[in-house]
Amino acid sequence: MAVTRDELKTRIGQALGETKADLVIKNTRFLNVVTGETAAGDIALCGDRIVGTYESYDGVEEIDGSGLTVVPGFIDTHVHCESTCVTPMEFDRCVLPRGTTTAICDPHEICNVLGEKGLRYFLDCAEGTVLDLRVQLSSCVPATELETSGARLEAADLLRHKDHPKVLGLAEFMNFPGVFHKVDGVLDKLAAFDGRHIDGHAPLLSGRELNAYLSCGIRNCHETTSAPEAMEKLRKGMQVLIRDGSVSKDVHALAPVIQPETSPFLGFCTDDRNPLDIAEEGHMDHLIRSAIRLGAPLAHVYRAATWSAARGFGLFDRGLIAPGQRADLVLLDDLEDCVVNRVIRNGRVVTPETFAGRPAVSPVGLRSVKLQPVTAEDFVVPARGSVQSVIGVLPGKIITAHLRLEVPARDGKLVADPDRDILKICVFARHGTNQNVGRGFASGFHLREGALASSVGHDSHNICVVGASDEDMAIAVNRLIELQGGFVAVRNGQVVGELALPLAGLMSLEPFETVERHLRSLRASVKGMGCPLAEPFLQLAFLPLPVIPHLKITDRGLVDVDTFALVEA
Repeated sequence: MAVTRDELKTRIGQALGETKADLVIKNTRFLNVVTGETAAGDIALCGDRIVGTYESYDGVEEIDGSGLTVVPGFIDTHVHCESTCVTPMEFDRCVLPRGTTTAICDPHEICNVLGEKGLRYFLDCAEGTVLDLRVQLSSCVPATELETSGARLEAADLLRHKDHPKVLGLAEFMNFPGVFHKVDGVLDKLAAFDGRHIDGHAPLLSGRELNAYLSCGIRNCHETTSAPEAMEKLRKGMQVLIRDGSVSKDVHALAPVIQPETSPFLGFCTDDRNPLDIAEEGHMDHLIRSAIRLGAPLAHVYRAATWSAARGFGLFDRGLIAPGQRADLVLLDDLEDCVVNRVIRNGRVVTPETFAGRPAVSPVGLRSVKLQPVTAEDFVVPARGSVQSVIGVLPGKIITAHLRLEVPARDGKLVADPDRDILKICVFARHGTNQNVGRGFASGFHLREGALASSVGHDSHNICVVGASDEDMAIAVNRLIELQGGFVAVRNGQVVGELALPLAGLMSLEPFETVERHLRSLRASVKGMGCPLAEPFLQLAFLPLPVIPHLKITDRGLVDVDTFALVEA
């Protein structure tokens, strides 16, 4: 909304000290992310703007900032709110009090289930959240042709929403093989958003292929997992978004990259982080704290999390404590440990009452699981040779290994071998367009018995189930159908843990505190089944993602991501 002449007069008067500022943080210190200094002085706010720093001010309302350090509000540069297992409105209530004042989301998950209906749901939510939720238009629906999604969004569908006030541009462009093969539909989307912000998704991409990818106007990447990879991308002008989610944790590997020269070209993001991890560790505050503890220069960590993040997305009104900037501020008890005392968003202190009165947004996709009940026979894998391609799960990573292991056979059928950590994994198409079932084997879950099933299966979100027993796998899938989505753990024929996610099979309708409790109980149940993974369901959810190396599985079967083709075994 454009500022009026009278509003400018008010700002000028308060900045000059002719009248009291609306709100002043007195006797405080603040981090200047331009100079790196921690300065003393009042911070004066007029409405939603900062109007004074480095001077003394009186305010209509005043906060005693003694003992506190003020920093700009944190910016999550890439997040799928769906992966928090709660609605965008609950995501707002969950992360804003932890200092995240701006989040740039890609509703890619719900769009792959519901298409434009899911996109409109997110845009409606974004207009009502207290934090500034920006929406990138999902570029890969479906992500590839190697899976069955619930919808399809072409360039013309996205262009209808291009000028929405909450839209920045095009979301993560995962289909980099489509770029190199010059696929018309892929290039149509890139051409349609030429000159607008386009997010990248380029794991392990380098050399001429990285050049070709960047030549299409793609600006950043959150899939960087090593310092050499990050440095090549930075040298070629690509903003690197350092990620730490519930599964993919890259801060440890990339903290050495954070230096005075590079920090203007970095950002932080969570990508996929659930409420249990947010409760136990934090949100953006956790990433900042972790990077500092790993030795990254403090001022440059905060710069990357605020000013650099904002500039990378063309948000020039935030990320800095200076006159004229948006009054999104975080008051810290401890700067080095990033301990949040309170948050100011748009010039107002955030309290529980802040979230009252937000517009209600009706849920969508409450009957999105259209799979019919299954039986143990649906999991049979005929024996065609003993040595098979097996997905190797890597803890804390969404990249997998392509293993070649001997899988035992019984009565002409390949079977799981829990003693050797070889479990069966299947993906069932759930959108009602076909009855595809992809079958294979995975290693890394260490289940001695039972099964885990999830309707969260990036990116098409079909039903994914892993287990030691076909019978338990069938029970888990059928319970998911009854719940209309979620996570289910089964042991010895009994459901021992579950979380219902009925909104598009991705999100709960409950408050984030309730989801946290359910996740805590579910985690304990799975640990009791012998699984050592910190986030087994989210680890499972990334195994159907055929754009992340090296071996994945979709409803069409095993996918060799390196060759971008289905494999026989």
